[in-house]
Amino acid sequence: MEYSKLVAVTGLPGLFELINSKTDGAIVRSLDDKSTRFVASRVHNFSHLESIEIYTVRDNVNMVDLFMAMDKAGVALPDEKDAAAVKKYFEKVYPDMDFERVYASDMKKMVKWFAVLKKNEIEIKLTEQPEEEPVAEEDIPEVTEEAPKKSTRKKKAD
Repeated sequence: MEYSKLVAVTGLPGLFELINSKTDGAIVRSLDDKSTRFVASRVHNFSHLESIEIYTVRDNVNMVDLFMAMDKAGVALPDEKDAAAVKKYFEKVYPDMDFERVYASDMKKMVKWFAVLKKNEIEIKLTEQPEEEPVAEEDIPEVTEEAPKKSTRKKKAD
């Protein structure tokens, strides 16, 4: 299972693997109980974990950076129900987080998600974007102005 296929679904607890998407929703598999279900996009919104960013005192960072810091810290995860313990945990693990803009409920959710990722042994990394090759000047088409085209419609006589 790849990190790039993981989504959070509004209104549903936990994380899901995106199996297939359709115009009216998606088929997802829960990482908690491995159940597969169809989730309608009219009722729920989907957020790819790769696209979620965290407020920091500097620039926003991708959640992957936070998860990697949590992994490197080696500190035991706090009880996600204790907001004060969760905040103290993140103050140790990721002190650059903007604690005024990141809500306690979001921090609790990040602890839960990290525990699920570790339980399912998912490698936490962003998919690499292929580097664009520089375009040589001779490959750029030359743009020239064309004379305005005359209308082919006949004018109505008065």
